[in-house]
Amino acid sequence: MDTAKATLAGGCFWCTEAVFRQLDGVLDIVPGYIDGHLPDPDYESVCRGDSGHAEAIEITYQPERVSYTTLLQVFFLTHDPTTLNRQGHDVGSQYRSGIYTHGDEQHAAALACLRELEAAAVYDSAIVTEVKPASRFYPAEHYHHDYYARNQNAGYCQAVIAPKLHKLYRHLPALLKNRA
Repeated sequence: MDTAKATLAGGCFWCTEAVFRQLDGVLDIVPGYIDGHLPDPDYESVCRGDSGHAEAIEITYQPERVSYTTLLQVFFLTHDPTTLNRQGHDVGSQYRSGIYTHGDEQHAAALACLRELEAAAVYDSAIVTEVKPASRFYPAEHYHHDYYARNQNAGYCQAVIAPKLHKLYRHLPALLKNRA
C-alpha cells in the first residue's frame, strides 16, 4: 500500500498526536518541531519561544484508507483555528495553528478546506491557520512520543486531551481504528 505524510500543528503535540493515533489508516505519528529558524531545536528552546518553531506532528498514513481531506476535517474539529498563537491555556507561537504541506496537491486541498470553512461560517472568528510548504521537521525528544498513552491519568491529559478525544469519538466514529 502507498503511504503519504501530513504535517499539522494544532497546539500541543501531545494533544494532536493522541487524536490522530485513533484514526484508521494512520500508521505512525512523530511529534516534533517545524517552521523555525534555530537548527536542531529542543523542547526548552521551543517552549521559550527562542526557536520560532511550532509544535507539530508528522503523520504517516495510507491515502486509500484515510484521505488528506479527512485528516484536515479531524484537524479542524479538534482544535481552535481562530486563536493566534494559542490553544486554550497553552500560549506562545509554538502553539500556532498550521498546515505544512507536502506538495502542490496537499497545498491546494488545505486552501480549499479553509475556503469552505470560511464560506460556511463555521467559526465565529476568522481562521488564523497558516498554510505553508513543509520545511525541515525535527522529531521531539523521545519522552514526548505517545505521551497521552503513557500518561492518561495526568491532569493535563484529563483536562485537555480527553475532551478532544471525546469530541472525535462523538462526531466521527466511522474514522476510528478498532471500531465496533
